Amino acid sequence: MNHDNEPGRIIDKLGAAILAAAADGILLADRDGIIRFWNPGAVRIFGFSAEEAIGQSLDLIIPNGLRARHTEGYRRVMQTGETRYGSGDLLAVPALTKDGSQISVEFTIVPMSAAGSRPIGMAAILRDVTSRFNEMRTLRRRVTELEKSAMTAVRVDEAGQ
Repeated sequence: MNHDNEPGRIIDKLGAAILAAAADGILLADRDGIIRFWNPGAVRIFGFSAEEAIGQSLDLIIPNGLRARHTEGYRRVMQTGETRYGSGDLLAVPALTKDGSQISVEFTIVPMSAAGSRPIGMAAILRDVTSRFNEMRTLRRRVTELEKSAMTAVRVDEAGQ
């Protein structure tokens, strides 16, 4: 029995298992911004099946107001191979779901290149953080209200009333 390639097969199986089981959305877009891979996590986050998403532009999940800026940045990265986002940087942006709802996602991008060539596409690992963003917004509002109440109490106290 030949076990020479067993570590390679194990790594391939591990990669496939991670892509399938990850709670995070994982996608791959080619150099034209066309979705070529869409994992079950992306299905859960965005609502589009893999069949609906694969072959579509990334515009599928990008809000209208951000599409031109995204397209320009994506093209620049595909032409130059350079991104202003470092390896492992966590980015936060609004995104669209199948039903048209806007959600907040955090993501990391990974430019993909063939050996010694320009980028051939980009992978992204995305997480829906809408609940956390909404909780933070509510908390900020509450802190502002409490600060205003405290300032009113101080003014009343200073006035001797």
